[in-house]
Amino acid sequence: MSSSIISIVDDDPSAREGITDLVRSMGYDAQAFERAEEFLASPHLERTDCLITDVRMPGMTGLELHDRLVSSGISIPTIVTTAFPLDADRLRAEQSGVCCYLAKPCDEQLLLDCIRSALAEGGKGS
Repeated sequence: MSSSIISIVDDDPSAREGITDLVRSMGYDAQAFERAEEFLASPHLERTDCLITDVRMPGMTGLELHDRLVSSGISIPTIVTTAFPLDADRLRAEQSGVCCYLAKPCDEQLLLDCIRSALAEGGKGS
C-alpha cells in the first residue's frame, strides 16, 4: 500500500518543518517546498494527494497557487494556512474550493482532520 503524499509549501522554515514533522508522524509521505514555483516544477506535483500551503509567500501566494492548479485542470485538495487571517482571504479561499482555511499556529488535531477530509475528497478523482 502506497502512502498518500502531502506536499507542504511554506516560506517560513519553522512552519514548514513543523507541519512536515506532524504529517510524517501520522504516517504520510510529506514533501516540503519553500516556494510555490518550486512545487510546480517538482516531480511530486502529479503525485500529490493533498496540498498544504501558506497564503502569504514571496512570488506566488498560496491562493494563487491553488488557482493556478485549478485553471490547469489539476485537482489537488488544498488546505490554506496563514499567520494573518483575513475575512477577504477566507472568502476567496472558500469560493475557490479550498478544503480548509486555518490560522497559524495551526491546531494539530484540526489540521489532521482537514488532511483526512482532503484525502477523502481527493478519492473522488480529478
